[in-house]
Amino acid sequence: MGREQLRTTFEEVPELYERARPTYPDAVFDDIAALASLGEGSRVLEIGCGTGQGTLPLARRGYSVLCVELGAGLAAAARRNLAGFANVEVVHANFETWKPQETGFDGIVAFTAFHWVDPDVRYEKSARLLRAHGSLALVGTLHVRRAKGDTFWAEVQEDYDAVVPSPDNRPPPLSEEIESLRAEIEASGRFDYVAHRRYVWDQPYTADEYISLLDTYSGHRALEQAQRAELYDRIHRRIEARPDGRVVKTYLTLLNVARKR
Repeated sequence: MGREQLRTTFEEVPELYERARPTYPDAVFDDIAALASLGEGSRVLEIGCGTGQGTLPLARRGYSVLCVELGAGLAAAARRNLAGFANVEVVHANFETWKPQETGFDGIVAFTAFHWVDPDVRYEKSARLLRAHGSLALVGTLHVRRAKGDTFWAEVQEDYDAVVPSPDNRPPPLSEEIESLRAEIEASGRFDYVAHRRYVWDQPYTADEYISLLDTYSGHRALEQAQRAELYDRIHRRIEARPDGRVVKTYLTLLNVARKR
């Protein structure tokens, strides 16, 4: 599947996505406020809000948040989750073709969503929608490993090789191997890079919890049903066979902030 198809797979399981996907460390939102110069009443556009996991902390800070979400089911879930906030609006639309009634946003944010936007559009349109010297805050969460972390991530590659053999089947990278988006942002010619922040944290999963999480990932959902079922069965059995029946996944949440030129 290409990017256009893969980014729609989240719409297939909005309830599972809401239940299984991890949220973001609180420090992320403190750093967004400081680095992007946002305060109560700031007008913020969120690209790809999903079910509103990243939106909720923004709303609680008193920002006026307009969310643009590609998936109808995800947008509906976000509206339910954010119904108590008069300062939040969720629009079901494709960001690339969406035409807002007003521009001049103080900030644009995206939580694990910006990479799904057309590369020819993402920075140019973001700059167009921001006020002079407005800020772009990009948050992504990646699966990484610690130098002496859980050995499961090397062992489980046997299951991937058995079901979906590929040279891409390999353990996740070390957290320090992940670079910031500085080069990409500066290459756009529309933004001056401000800073990035890194947050490394661990999340334990039971076998059932981890399979639910996998089933929200676009690459796994793109597999043929029989392949997906066999892969999940193998991984489930591998986790259950562990002494504590759990696996610990290490995440790197990476925040990049830039300012419109």
